[in-house]
Amino acid sequence: MVAVLTPLALIAQRWTPTPRTLQRAAMSAVVMSVLIIVTGGAVRLTGSGLGCDTWPKCTSDSLIVTPEQGFHGYVEFGNRMLTYILSAAVGWAIIAARSTKPWRRSLTRLSWVMFWLVMSNAIVGGVTVWMGLNPWTVAGHFLAANALLAVAVTVWQRTREGDGAPIPRVPRPVRKLGWAIVAVTAVLIVLGTSVTGSGKHAGDKSEVPRMPWDWTDAAHLHAAAAWVVCALAIAMFLVLRMVDAPDDTRHRSRDLLIVLVAQGAVGYVQFFTQVPEILVAVHMLLSSLMWIAVIRLLLSLRERPVETPEPVVDSPADQVPASA
Repeated sequence: MVAVLTPLALIAQRWTPTPRTLQRAAMSAVVMSVLIIVTGGAVRLTGSGLGCDTWPKCTSDSLIVTPEQGFHGYVEFGNRMLTYILSAAVGWAIIAARSTKPWRRSLTRLSWVMFWLVMSNAIVGGVTVWMGLNPWTVAGHFLAANALLAVAVTVWQRTREGDGAPIPRVPRPVRKLGWAIVAVTAVLIVLGTSVTGSGKHAGDKSEVPRMPWDWTDAAHLHAAAAWVVCALAIAMFLVLRMVDAPDDTRHRSRDLLIVLVAQGAVGYVQFFTQVPEILVAVHMLLSSLMWIAVIRLLLSLRERPVETPEPVVDSPADQVPASA
């Protein structure tokens, strides 16, 4: 019997990516994940959330945007089209991971997680349109995009590592602090959706439902969580120097602090200036950069060595005397 190869296996037979190509493929998924978040925010901020009034078509009669839908239709449809570019980037990462020699199974499986997140979030986006931009589904759409970004950053980091068991680079309490930063940052992002879900930018000019609380109260709670993240990040910055952590780990901690300072400054300015659209867009971009910095910091607290096969040593019974 002849084994039937999958398309991925056939490509892997004929192509072996260089380590740089593998890293670039993973990086493209990271870049597109950020871009899809920012452009999704642009759809909301321009009031174009229902520019295409149905899904998966743009109208009940047209698969693509029509001139009658105007500016808002083009903005919404453009964001939908970016999903295909994101899918292509994720597909490239999957193919590159599968084609690496030797085959990195764990990296390939992790890359497939990105694919399923893209597909599921596309469905959530469609449900959001069907429900007239219900703020809860809008929030779920945003959070799923951030889950994709976290996995994409992890895949990118793993392309620069081996597949061996993770080895700690810092003491256990420091690693726990890293996980605490991740957890509180995730809460911060969730609370951010409660601000936008109850705030001024509903995503469309029509009557769109909002979350049932005052957006200023949600903003105050969001700011409190941000201060907790800042406190933990400062603690990590200091602790890493006390335990003499590797230079790259300390650099990741520094990068996080820089992003947090910028994000906090923009956040307060936009609050006291009645949340202008341009500052909200910058705030969303910095939110993605903050999440990337947090994930990179966590991953830098351990390392995965490249596994090398053990040399095969002949047993004494198999050894042939030189005089034979």
